[in-house]
Amino acid sequence: MNTRELFLQHIGQTSPAPMGLEIVKAEGCTLTDKSGKAYIDLVGGISVANTGHRHPKVLDAIREQLDAYLHIMVYGEFVETPQVRYAELLVNNLPASLNSVYFTNSGTEAVEGAMKLAKRVTNRAEILAFNHSYHGSTQGSLSIIGDEYWRNAYRPLLPGVYHANHNEFASLDLITENTACVVAELIQAEAGVKTPSREWIQALRKKCDETGALLIADEIQSGFFRTGSLWAFEQFGIVPDILLLGKALGGGLPLGAFIADKKLMDQLTVNPVLGHITTFGGHPLCCAAGKAAMEVILEEINPESIQSKEKLFRELLVHPKIKSVNSAGLWLAVEFDSFETNKKVIEGCIANGVLTDWFLFAPACLRVSPPLVIREEEIVQACKVIVASCKI
Repeated sequence: MNTRELFLQHIGQTSPAPMGLEIVKAEGCTLTDKSGKAYIDLVGGISVANTGHRHPKVLDAIREQLDAYLHIMVYGEFVETPQVRYAELLVNNLPASLNSVYFTNSGTEAVEGAMKLAKRVTNRAEILAFNHSYHGSTQGSLSIIGDEYWRNAYRPLLPGVYHANHNEFASLDLITENTACVVAELIQAEAGVKTPSREWIQALRKKCDETGALLIADEIQSGFFRTGSLWAFEQFGIVPDILLLGKALGGGLPLGAFIADKKLMDQLTVNPVLGHITTFGGHPLCCAAGKAAMEVILEEINPESIQSKEKLFRELLVHPKIKSVNSAGLWLAVEFDSFETNKKVIEGCIANGVLTDWFLFAPACLRVSPPLVIREEEIVQACKVIVASCKI
């Protein structure tokens, strides 16, 4: 059997129709398949490759750590320099109350840890999440994602979870003295890059303060300048109690984190001891790569360039079949009249060398989340292909 056949036979499949592209090289914003065909990457590994694929400084950091050590002990037992230095870099670029980092293997594990922390800190059990929000596929994360289609097949899930509409003031009435935490994407990702009003986010923060509920901000997709600021919460003038990170956090390697004040985080260390534990979370190789990637972002990514690239995409993505374009920095959702139309456009794009995809809760929307280092000429070429594919 060839590699594709082996892929379908031996790799657990997530859908009946995977893209099935066999990529043999990734560099910058370009993917190359086994036939030598190049693709402009507008997916970025689902907002992972913010610094581009295989950034030289990230590769150098990986090589340096390879010469030192890989896994040596479960997370939190040994002093591992890559973990410590990356945590230091993160908290130095966050508000003072977000000063303690717990590294995980992935974003969904960060969600799980944060929910446990909120229950422990508040001694409450209820959780409020929002419709059309995505937080991961593990049991706890699945319990709070905002779509019954994905939840229903795996019930029973966590009890005491409630869902409300994002960006509606009436939803805030569901936050009470029984609420342990509110888990919210500040900008809804899989809903098609939906940005709420600043007033609503600030009212959400105020209601959590009044009731003693913890506000957990899921910035797994929106962090690291994806939306034009280092963290999306900065644009709303609030600070969450717990911040969730993943995706771009590892610089292309698997890494997640939940971040809180130390006085909160310390409650996971006693009664019971090892209140939250992981073997590979904060793997030294991943932390070395992530730290290097964040340094690249801080040193080389200009927020104004993200805004200008966003503007260029919006100017070029014009066609009668395009109903609307939602955007937040280099994160866009191009809306068509149906999933069927969107699928045809996506297929046309892939056939003509542009990789894109759709959104889980907005299947009529085409995804644009390229590496932040995408060049203007790449944007122009990609948009030409998208618009041409609309004519199919």
